[in-house]
Amino acid sequence: MKPFTHFMNPVSLILIILILPVFYSSMAEVLPPVLTSKSEQPPFMDGITRLYISYVCPFAQRAWITRNYKGLQEKIKLVAIDLMDRPAWYKEKVYPKNMVPALEHDGKVTGESIDLIKYMDKNFEGPALLPTDPEKAEFVEEMLKYSDTFLSTWYGSLKAEGPLKGALGTFDHLETSLKKFDGPFFLGETFSAADIAFVPLVERFGGYFKNELSYDVTSGRPNLAAWIEEMDKIDAYKHTKCDIDLYIQFANRVAGKK
Repeated sequence: MKPFTHFMNPVSLILIILILPVFYSSMAEVLPPVLTSKSEQPPFMDGITRLYISYVCPFAQRAWITRNYKGLQEKIKLVAIDLMDRPAWYKEKVYPKNMVPALEHDGKVTGESIDLIKYMDKNFEGPALLPTDPEKAEFVEEMLKYSDTFLSTWYGSLKAEGPLKGALGTFDHLETSLKKFDGPFFLGETFSAADIAFVPLVERFGGYFKNELSYDVTSGRPNLAAWIEEMDKIDAYKHTKCDIDLYIQFANRVAGKK
């Protein structure tokens, strides 16, 4: 029996060859099951690169987006951990800090989300996430450092009266920062590590404000609105989005509200 391509004209065949990669790259990958305290440890240090994550953790999401954006789905295997019921072997045999994300690669395990963005950008192929231009490189470093301030201010505001008052300044800072290179991303038309660092935080905190306080963080912030719109077009991010209802439950527990 002849293959179906035998019956196609050359133009149609070329179109299929061009379209198929785009089609498959836009498909969400089948995610592995979440491992709990009852789960056996997968093979370790066997030459396969593994990224240990949690589907609800914003820091793990940073590393996950990096992996996806650089097109490393076939080279870096995901291992999902239940943070509320962590396997004992994860701390004992994989990552003593017992946190995610962690990357098993080249005979060692590396952690910390910002460090992993840089590590994967340096050690794997794919689009660069750290600029070589000195001005832009300095700006990205400033934004990566500010992400800690953004995070601590947010969690501090949760425990205070009037969380809006305490945290809105951080969104104003993002709005101003997105103007520097004329958006829509922090480096203008170029997607970078800065976008990866902030999108899991804005996703969660913006969702909390909208659902719990009926406040839209993009109100009066057109640059932030344009950034979120562009981020939602990126499959590498889109396929990692969290369940916002689960995050809101977590945030309310932090705030002591529920």
